[in-house]
Formats: sequence, C-alpha cells, structure tokens
Amino acid sequence: MIALLSALLLQAAAEPPAVPFAPAAETLRRYPSGARQGVAVGPSDLYAVSNWQLVRYDKQTGEKRAEWTGDPARFPHINSCAVIARELVCASSNFPGVPQVSTVEVFDPVTLAHRRSVALGLGTGSITWVDRKDGFWWAMFANYDGKGGEPPRDHRHTTLVKFDAEWRRLEAWALPASILARIAPMSVSGGGWGPDGRLYLSGHDLPELYAVRLPAGGGVLDHVETIPMEAEGQAIDWDETAPGTLYGITRRTREILAMKVK
Repeated sequence: MIALLSALLLQAAAEPPAVPFAPAAETLRRYPSGARQGVAVGPSDLYAVSNWQLVRYDKQTGEKRAEWTGDPARFPHINSCAVIARELVCASSNFPGVPQVSTVEVFDPVTLAHRRSVALGLGTGSITWVDRKDGFWWAMFANYDGKGGEPPRDHRHTTLVKFDAEWRRLEAWALPASILARIAPMSVSGGGWGPDGRLYLSGHDLPELYAVRLPAGGGVLDHVETIPMEAEGQAIDWDETAPGTLYGITRRTREILAMKVK
C-alpha cells in the first residue's frame, strides 16, 4: 500500500497541473494574405509576416498597400511584428540556423522601409516576439528539441526576458510545465500583453492561446487559462483600437484572422 501510494504521488508530481479552458475565441473576419509566420495590426493597417517579406494591408478593405522583401541571407526568419510608438518592430532570428542569433528589426509602418537593427547576440535562444509595456521591452526566446535547437538546450529552455529601454537584460522567466507539455517539441511562436494586463502566448502548431502572468515569487510564469482559437499557433497581435480583438493567421489557407477573445 505504501509503495502504491508513493508511486501515485510520484506520478502526480510528474504531471503538469490542470489549467482551465476558457470559452473559445470567435473568428470575426478573414483576410486573404500570404502570411506564413504571423500578423501585426495597427490603427488602420494589417501586416502579414513571412520570413523575409512584409506586406501591409488596409484593415477595412483588405487592399494591399505596401510590400518589403529583404535579403534572405540577412533576414532569414522574421517571425513576428508589432506596431510600437509609430514603428513596426519585428522579432528576427537566423532560425533554423545555429548558433542561434537574434535581432530586433525596425521598419517604417507606412512604406515598410527598413530603419535599423538591434543586435541581441547569442546564448538565449531564437527571438520569436517582442512587445513594449510599462517602459520596458519584453521578448520571448524560443528553444527547440530538434530543428533550430541548440543542444543542450531544448524546448524547456524557452525564456521570457525583460529589457530596459536600452535593451539591457533585467529579468527572465521560464514557462510552466503545463505549457511546455503542450508545445513540445517546438516552442512559443507568438505573444503580447493583452488589454487585461495578462500576457498571452501562442505555440507553433496547436490552435490555443495561453494566458499567463508574472509570478508573485519564483522564476516560472503562472499559467492562468487556455483559450481555444482557430489560429494554429504562430505570431499574434492585439488590436489596441478594438480591445479584446486578437489577430492571428491560419497556415492552412494563409489567411489573416480577426478573433474576439471573451
């Protein structure tokens, strides 16, 4: 009996804690696009993100407004973007190349002309998204079990990093086991701070959104709830002009999706 009880306790300790599922996000609208990695949203524009290509669309009509295509050798993997302080700020890496190199690439949000780069170097992972909150920069660095990974790190080494305004690293957090179990063997592809003050993360493949918050203590994020959505992971972005509206993509049709998160 004691041996059985010990085995059950060990099994329970090994399993991630149960996290509630919230009501599914409602898809409000679809936009034809060629997006492969994700989408960004501004007051009047949408931006399809596809590695070394960015395309700006009118948010109301869906009409194509501008396009930028970079050198694939210099910009092999722009994963996500966000409109921040009148600039299009993008997370870029050399994925699936190793050693992993991460940069932040900044573009004009109207013409899509490349303005500047912030080189973040090696050693943490491949940056997948970047956001700005409370005067700080926040970014997620992905790690993988296989392609694009850098042993001995694997998906469990995916890290949220907080930077100051000059991109000096201040703090960092790990993902909880409840999220790691669902994204393995890949990592977090999208993320951003929501209108409710929580951080929302998306994986690489599953049609789910993970709401997390900074912990009151320790170095592991708190997983609050999981929200089903149509977008199969990839980069996401909140519409600041329409609180509660989240944009994502579906790789099945390469459409941009406008979704309502309840």
